[in-house]
Amino acid sequence: MAAMPLDTDVLVIGGGNAGLCAAMSAAAAGRRVTLLESAPVAMRGGNSRHTRNFRCMHTGPHGPLVETYDVDEFLDDLLKVTAGKTDTALARLTIEQSEDCLPWMQEHGVHFQPPLSGTLSLGRTNAFFLGGGKALVNAYYRTAQGLGVDIRYGAAVTHVALADNAVSHVNFEQNGVTQTVHPRAVVVASGGFQADTDWLARAWGPAAANFLIRGTPYNRGVVLRDLLDQGVESVGDPTQCHAVAIDGRAPKFDGGIVTRLDCVPFSIVVNKDAQRFYDEGEDVWPKRYAIWGRLVAAQPDQIGYAIIDSKSRELFMPSVFPPVTAGTLDELAAKLDLPAGALINTVKTFNAACGDNSGFQPTELDHVSTSDLIPPKTNWARPLDSPPYYAYSLRPGVTFTYLGFKVDARAQCSGPQGVISNLWAAGETMAGSILGQGYLAGVGMTIGTVFGRIAGEEAANHAR
Repeated sequence: MAAMPLDTDVLVIGGGNAGLCAAMSAAAAGRRVTLLESAPVAMRGGNSRHTRNFRCMHTGPHGPLVETYDVDEFLDDLLKVTAGKTDTALARLTIEQSEDCLPWMQEHGVHFQPPLSGTLSLGRTNAFFLGGGKALVNAYYRTAQGLGVDIRYGAAVTHVALADNAVSHVNFEQNGVTQTVHPRAVVVASGGFQADTDWLARAWGPAAANFLIRGTPYNRGVVLRDLLDQGVESVGDPTQCHAVAIDGRAPKFDGGIVTRLDCVPFSIVVNKDAQRFYDEGEDVWPKRYAIWGRLVAAQPDQIGYAIIDSKSRELFMPSVFPPVTAGTLDELAAKLDLPAGALINTVKTFNAACGDNSGFQPTELDHVSTSDLIPPKTNWARPLDSPPYYAYSLRPGVTFTYLGFKVDARAQCSGPQGVISNLWAAGETMAGSILGQGYLAGVGMTIGTVFGRIAGEEAANHAR
């Protein structure tokens, strides 16, 4: 392996979407760029390899996107899911620049496909990658290499040294050897701390032991902790994260998007006591799926069960695991180890609260709701009365944490003495600036792409 030049212009830490966008942007500006990816080649790309789509504003038909999705509507959707906990200026910047990102992505090797149907309802708002996130990651690595980016796999950064309000050097380990590089500019795009289960437990308490990590096991927050300990300004709450309800049979790490469950809008969801605890039909799934991880996390033993009948079996994309199936509710309760009497009573009460459902529309808000039921179901409320019955177990699946670096509109980080002259951040490691809580389908890729490009361009300008 060739020795790393000690005068690398731009060092990018992290090889997911944001890091790759930064590396390509800096290289296109004529800078010498090195990218350190802690994962091996087979697992490169961070959480980006598990993604499916990119949320994008547009003022008319735009590539695979139909109709219009303007800045104000996008921002309104974001404000709803975050309950206003966002830096509005940075959010608006992200949204406004997203439209130009789509053709840029195509120029850098990404191909798009028509949107998926069912509970996603995203044809107007989200552009889907042909081949999924792994195809996007592979395309970007090919493009980055073509631009001359020096990519180092299995290169785990251990320390980013700050001196005189600047990064002086970076230490990393590769093949058991510690190396040091003195870059002119550094972009940190190494994600959150979700794969460090001890850190999760410090934030969440004992409940974290039952959390599953949807994405890469390499996002352990080493660089995040290192720089926060040196006084780099932070943003976000360590208990806030992109956490969805995933199949309880998923692996502890790296189960990916196929473990997500999209059946909730057409189900009733009960806890281990067979009691419902939230409105399953509150809104269309892309605006509500990310709240269900936290909802399940608040239940006893951090587990829930989504139950449907045969009427709903084909209305959603199923998990990679088959459902638990039973001909009666008694049999289903036994298979799920739920109290049978309580489950039967919950279903009976729910069914009695369902009224006329002739207006049922699975792909849009249909206002087919329950009456005099707490919690209500405000859309897609149909009785569970057509066996066989099907059930999926639910666990909190953490995608990424929101504690990160506070950045300005140039993606630059600050410390006790003000702006750090040669340090930028992009992607999940700074997404807490925009995502104070909640999530909107595809917006993580939007943040990573927009701020990856900004960080790469700014770092290149500084290195010049």
